[in-house]
Amino acid sequence: MKKLCIMVCFAACILSPANAQQIFEKDKINTSAGELEITFIGHGTLMLSFGGKIIHIDPWRNLADYKTLPKADIIILTHHHPDHFDSKAIELIRKEKSVLILTKRCEEKISGGLIMKNGDIQKVGGITIEAIPAYNLEKAYHPKGEGNGYVLTFGDKRIYIAGDTENTPEMKALKNIDYAFLPMNLPYTMTPEMVVDAAMAFKPKVLYPYHFGETDTSVLVNLLKGKPNIEVRIRKMK
Repeated sequence: MKKLCIMVCFAACILSPANAQQIFEKDKINTSAGELEITFIGHGTLMLSFGGKIIHIDPWRNLADYKTLPKADIIILTHHHPDHFDSKAIELIRKEKSVLILTKRCEEKISGGLIMKNGDIQKVGGITIEAIPAYNLEKAYHPKGEGNGYVLTFGDKRIYIAGDTENTPEMKALKNIDYAFLPMNLPYTMTPEMVVDAAMAFKPKVLYPYHFGETDTSVLVNLLKGKPNIEVRIRKMK
């Protein structure tokens, strides 16, 4: 019995989120400039691989053992809240030549980054990065001007990673978005109805709800059922 208990505990350890990088879900997207691979770490955290470059977005040690993940060519931070800004995780994946994209509030806590304000556009390693305002419309959790979402262009594909935000006018005015990551964790970001409102406005080809906490993703799926040209993909992004 003792031996069985040890084996079960060992199995639980190696399959825990911080030790199980091999079981992270991945999607591969064909672009005109090569294959883009998206690794779904969880919550608001992603890792992208494109053209031999590794891009980490909002790395967070609660979700993965960053000592075992590939070092970053680009690190992108949406805002300064601790589940999006983890200085220790950044330290583990940052190389001498890593480019750190961040907001002004993040820059108060870490040095050597490239600050992007709402509306800024930069080209890094051949990837165009556009900073889109991310904020709550009425709540005080995410004031306007502090956070960014980002549109990343990989060849002919445009990926929108919204950060912590609601269905803002800036989001709804986006054009030609192929893949969109929209947050749905209540009460801090959007309800499923807000996500639908935004998606119907800018019409991404593929919608990934992410950072959704305890929100029931089936509500979003049902609300968008029968809506033309928007594919909803549910991944392990609680």
